[in-house]
Amino acid sequence: MQKKTEIYTVSQVNSLIKAAIEENLPSRLAVTGEITDWVIARSGHAYFDLKDENALLPCVMWKSKLAKVKFGPENGLAVIVRGHIDVYSPHGKYQFYAESMTPAGVGALQLAFEQMVRKLRAEGLFNDEHKKPLPAYPERIGILTSESGAVVHDIAESIFNRWPCAELFLYPVPVQGEGAAEEIAAALRGINRRNKQLKLDVLIVGRGGGSQEDLWAFNEEVLARAIFDSSIPVISAVGHEVDVTVADLVADARASTPTKAGVVVVPDMQEVLGRLVSAESRLRGNIEGRVKLAVQNIETLLARAVFRNPLLLVRTAEQQLDELGAELGEAMRELLIEAHRRLSASYEQVVRIEPHRLLGRMTVDLNNLRNRANVAVGAVLNERRTRLTAAENRLAGATQLIINGRMIQLAAAENRLAGLNPKSVLKRGYSITSNKRTGAVVRDTQDVEVGDLMVTELASENLIESKVTKKYK
Repeated sequence: MQKKTEIYTVSQVNSLIKAAIEENLPSRLAVTGEITDWVIARSGHAYFDLKDENALLPCVMWKSKLAKVKFGPENGLAVIVRGHIDVYSPHGKYQFYAESMTPAGVGALQLAFEQMVRKLRAEGLFNDEHKKPLPAYPERIGILTSESGAVVHDIAESIFNRWPCAELFLYPVPVQGEGAAEEIAAALRGINRRNKQLKLDVLIVGRGGGSQEDLWAFNEEVLARAIFDSSIPVISAVGHEVDVTVADLVADARASTPTKAGVVVVPDMQEVLGRLVSAESRLRGNIEGRVKLAVQNIETLLARAVFRNPLLLVRTAEQQLDELGAELGEAMRELLIEAHRRLSASYEQVVRIEPHRLLGRMTVDLNNLRNRANVAVGAVLNERRTRLTAAENRLAGATQLIINGRMIQLAAAENRLAGLNPKSVLKRGYSITSNKRTGAVVRDTQDVEVGDLMVTELASENLIESKVTKKYK
């Protein structure tokens, strides 16, 4: 009889495979390979594959384990991972659960250091244009380091030997171990916030020598950014001369050792005093030379005539004023003589004109013209009457209409002749005013001056004489 084949569910098969793996594989494995398909989920867990030339191994690294990795895993990076293999039952696949990770061929800390340097250099945190200048003669210096150990003593001694007048202020911080970088960064930011009260000129951040792991706090990104953001110049003094940290690269200045920090941060008092003595000597020589030159210039000035006889300039100016006054008086006399001459000549011309006689002659001429006009008008009227009488005799048979027309024409002519008489307007209430001085008829205020006599002629040859006392526009 044929044996019946047992039937398994999918979950049972996965459980059998899981048990077989657990029974036949070591509980812990170290696997080397190249990272590919690196992904960090929103949960913080990392999913990736390790590959070599022939195969892929699916891997998982939980968030808590990934946080302990010092460097940044990335695709293409050769690593050594330690952990165990297990089956992921929901998908029926096995995968490697990584508990730790180190770079293959180079230390994890060294790789993390190189990655951090590349990242911050790309952002420009190491560029020289961001470096703040150190004060030439600092007075108040802050030191961030551990209060235990020889570092504080080394820094203080190197500073006081060179610059005894400096004031030092210690801000104790942990310099290694978990969270040290965060505490140093927090202290830096706190000092910057309170520096209006603290009035620190420069800060020194440092510690003594040690392994790369001991110095690792000074390679953390949080501390590098706090140093970069500091408004107070920062000097990094970490480890020995061969040790280079991220803090050294981002700081405004680097001291190769804590002891050398004093050389970097303060000047040598003896050198400063020597420069001051030299400057004093040069200044003294310069001042003495200037004083000698000034004395020579004063002596030269005092030797001039103006200082030997100081009133000479005053007397010379007085003489020039006298000469100018005489010239001015002579010029005024000449102007007055010329004005008097021109006035006399004008007066003689006025006298020769004899305006009153001219006015009399003009009055006689006007009367003659008036008489002649009257005679002419009478003659014309007589002629008209004679011609009219003759015409009436010759035209006795003409109609009364023609006679009336002729009478109208005669009346018009008589009116025109009467209008030609300059005296006729006087009978209508008008008058004729003339300037007695010039004899001219006054038509405008410009024809007379204040003080002139005016003659006003009315009808029937009546005359009025008046004097101009004021003119109005």
